[in-house]
Amino acid sequence: MRTDEFDYPLPQELIAQHPIAQRDASRLLTLERASGAIAHRRFAELETLLRPGDVLVANNSRVIPARVRGQKEGDGAWVEILLTEERAPGEWWCMLRPGKRIHNGTRIQLHDLDGQPTEHWVEAIDKNDTGKYLVRLPNSPNAHDLLKAIGETPLPPYIERSPADTLADRDRYQTVYAKTDGSVAAPTAGLHFTDELLDRLRSNGVTFTAVTLHVGPGTFQPVECDRIEDHPMHEEQFEISTAAAEAISQAKAEGRRVVAVGTTSMRVLESVGQRGELIEPQNDRTDIFIYPPHEFQVVDALLTNFHLPKSTLLMLVSAFAQPGGTGGRKPVLRAYAEAVAEQYRFFSYGDAMFLH
Repeated sequence: MRTDEFDYPLPQELIAQHPIAQRDASRLLTLERASGAIAHRRFAELETLLRPGDVLVANNSRVIPARVRGQKEGDGAWVEILLTEERAPGEWWCMLRPGKRIHNGTRIQLHDLDGQPTEHWVEAIDKNDTGKYLVRLPNSPNAHDLLKAIGETPLPPYIERSPADTLADRDRYQTVYAKTDGSVAAPTAGLHFTDELLDRLRSNGVTFTAVTLHVGPGTFQPVECDRIEDHPMHEEQFEISTAAAEAISQAKAEGRRVVAVGTTSMRVLESVGQRGELIEPQNDRTDIFIYPPHEFQVVDALLTNFHLPKSTLLMLVSAFAQPGGTGGRKPVLRAYAEAVAEQYRFFSYGDAMFLH
């Protein structure tokens, strides 16, 4: 399929720049896959759409304050560092801006959130063929403690604020069930949940469980090729716990629905399902790219936000709208057009969509 088939017009004012004050007060558009029917609700009404016995599978990865700034040793040039994945204790793959004239051995003095130099330095020690650098962070304090002290929340590039409130975003750009440090972007479908709503769902007989997928910056990578099949998909680490594997496997065996909270949870479940494997406890990596046509093996309903035009995430949603076929793009883009007309908020801090 052609990439431009997944384009749509979006007024800039609908790109959400701030989270709403109350998470579950966001709007929820529902799309019934069989009939194509669209309805408009509040997110708190999700409990009326879920059934006793449903298993809600979320991504409990926690966003780290992964953006730091500093100056190069020698010429004092400013450098922005986005840490993307920890390869080993003290060694991280990262994206540097600007990356020119950075070579093995380049040292960068880190600055704090007020822009003042600290005693901490990082050193570039390698570069891969995708343009990412491997850097060595200070041994003390440990890298995660250092990031908590001087790191910024790595908000998506389309969120343009001046000044940024990075400390407030540390709380808001995080799900209430976030547990395992490792993401540089939030699994945003989960941002709408409150503890109170989750408690109500459990009391209604819905099982809540979580997998872990550490979201990398590739989630915002545009599809720049003409044919979507030619797009190189990013790879991410995931983990399925024993408890999650048992809950999902039992639901599938008993014919109960598995509901993915977000495209990241979907990618974990379908990565395992496409291999023809049972859902078992595991720690692995995936570069699965889901686009029409795609046969879904595990997920029965999907909760997600509204995604960038021509993005891999919009392609995934379109595939799910008509499993095994190529016709899902039309009802999804029709739903997006209605969301634009109804002034929904789009992207990470925006409203939600439920496909069932």
